[in-house]
This record gives sequence, C-alpha cells and structure tokens, in this order.
Amino acid sequence: MKFLLKKISFSILFNSSLFLLLIIGIQNSSKESRVNLMSNQTVPLPISFIIGTSFISGSIVGSFFFPNFGFKHK
Repeated sequence: MKFLLKKISFSILFNSSLFLLLIIGIQNSSKESRVNLMSNQTVPLPISFIIGTSFISGSIVGSFFFPNFGFKHK
C-alpha cells in the first residue's frame, strides 16, 4: 500500500512539473490549431500545448496500470 501511495504521489508531482514547464515553454508559440471534438471545435490552441497535454495525460493514465507479467505471488 505504501508503494502505491508513493508511486501515485511521484506521478502527480512529476506530471505537474511537466505541465508547468509546458505552460512556460509555449508562451512564444505562434502556430495554433483547433481540436475537433465529436460535434464541436475548441478555441485555437498552440500545437505544442495539444501535443504536450496529450503526452502528460497518457503518462498519468499509464502510471495507474500495474502489469504483473512474469511475477508469481506465493
């Protein structure tokens, strides 16, 4: 249980710092694009923000999976 709490807190801290660096880094980004949702479009967002948030959200979701390949518990 302690390992799980440590892993989740590290993931939140690491991804939050990545998001902060992303926000600081895209302030001078000039290329913008819209994200197409089901029936709507978002406001124009910098492409680096779209790619960065996709990476960070994938990292958060991936940190919650615990594969047990090859491990056998007695």
